[in-house]
Amino acid sequence: MQGGGAHGAFGWGILDRLVEDERLDIEGLSASSSGSMNAVVYAAGRMRGGRAGAREALEKFWRSVSVAGMAYMPGFLWFQNLSGAFSPAQLNPFGLNPLRDLVKDNIDLDAVRACTAVELFLCATNVGSGQPRIFRNAEITLDVLMASACLPSLFPAVEIGGQHYWDGGYMGNPALYPLIYNTAARDIVIVHINPIVRPQVPRSAAEIQNRLNEITFNSSLLRELRAIAFVTKLIEQGWLKEQYQDKLKHVLIHSIRADAAMSELGVSSKLNTDWGFLCELRDRGRDAASVWLEANFEHLGERSTVDLQSEFLAPALSPSAGAG
Repeated sequence: MQGGGAHGAFGWGILDRLVEDERLDIEGLSASSSGSMNAVVYAAGRMRGGRAGAREALEKFWRSVSVAGMAYMPGFLWFQNLSGAFSPAQLNPFGLNPLRDLVKDNIDLDAVRACTAVELFLCATNVGSGQPRIFRNAEITLDVLMASACLPSLFPAVEIGGQHYWDGGYMGNPALYPLIYNTAARDIVIVHINPIVRPQVPRSAAEIQNRLNEITFNSSLLRELRAIAFVTKLIEQGWLKEQYQDKLKHVLIHSIRADAAMSELGVSSKLNTDWGFLCELRDRGRDAASVWLEANFEHLGERSTVDLQSEFLAPALSPSAGAG
């Protein structure tokens, strides 16, 4: 599950629709930023009340996001406008973060750590090493959630165990390898929040920065998909020696995305916590998931429903390139 501020409500809608379908079960959730919030709320709700409990918990959490946003958003917008000129240490020396109180008051982290209904893999970026750090159920704390959603232009890095962390989206948005190595399921469904494709060239400073962020937050995912495409080709075309064939997992990749619907939203909408807007995003997510289920459910467990090369991995070089 990708992150994207208030656009995470789109992911809420997708998750809500998938949980509603009792033909499906979720073995693991890998997430970053607001995707991590959706993942832990789902886990806590699922432990308390099954599928219905998970759906209720998600709606309650996003309602609390809306309420908190009404109180904090004017000051937060001012804070964001200055973030390009001043560091978080200058603007926010005490590391104040309204999301921290929101999570503390609305997510049962004890239930998350004790959860046996789903495996969680939350990503944060180690500032010092530049490597992803994956936190699993038993390790998830308030600091871990703050680290997974820590935008360095707005908040100081979060210290955990003597290491400092920023938003997980820089190195895994979402990270796929924990699902490959640590779950039995072959099917991986990627919930996209950040558009991969935008047909229009950004013009304004805000549009340019937003597109740079989208490219950055999609880059780690595209790298993983490129590696998966290569391994899949090795397996499907029989290029592996027999003694190595059981060493690689043949994963099936699926994708729920709505680039057109998300591309029409301006960058400022990532901070829009109006309840009507969040519900609109939820409904868009539910619709996208319904369309995906209708078209692809029968293929689960059988084959990937996306062509990795054509949909995600545009050729790095043109046919005539590389001759020099």
